[in-house]
Amino acid sequence: MEPPLSFIHKITKKVLITMSLRLALCFLLLAFSAKPWSADAAPSPVLDITGKKLRTGTDYYILPVIRGRGGGLTLASTSNTTSCPLDVVQEQHEVSNGLPLTFSPVNPKKGVVRVSTDHNIKFSAATICVQSTMWKLDKFDEQTGQWFVTSGGVEGNLGRQTTSNWFKIEKYDEDYKLVFCPTVCNFCKVICRDVGIFIQDGKRRLALTDVPFKVMFKKA
Repeated sequence: MEPPLSFIHKITKKVLITMSLRLALCFLLLAFSAKPWSADAAPSPVLDITGKKLRTGTDYYILPVIRGRGGGLTLASTSNTTSCPLDVVQEQHEVSNGLPLTFSPVNPKKGVVRVSTDHNIKFSAATICVQSTMWKLDKFDEQTGQWFVTSGGVEGNLGRQTTSNWFKIEKYDEDYKLVFCPTVCNFCKVICRDVGIFIQDGKRRLALTDVPFKVMFKKA
């Protein structure tokens, strides 16, 4: 005697429900076992001209990608007399690499320099000034309306008083650019601008501009 159609429909429905539950469970297991993409994933590392990752505490030169418009970065007085602290400027001649620098991220435990991350930038050189060679956004020139990058910053020591000491490296086309937009202070009002070159009295000064300074990094 053949079973009634209603019985067959019930059995078929039960089998389909069981298969659906098993299939859904498989998808869940795959989703949890796969490596998830997280918004908190580490930003991409910054690469030097040889394709190697930049390392904290290692000396590098910051060089212009576009040749024929000056060389690497260095420290100099931009006034007629020697004044301290010295300002961050670009070498006049493209054959000059400038002074070597090191990068120190906001998290000192990280050994890789990464994009979109706050860093202290420091020249590895001695100067005639008592101040440190750490970069700092400190000089606003009322005549030109420009914010200039100078030296004399403080390494680490997070707080409202040290927000001007932090700079970022961002991807720019196939190369990089320098940016001032510190995020080390949650309740501080800061300027967010690209770092570019402002020519004043023949000197190529680092300043906040609308035209990014396209750079590359070379191990010293």
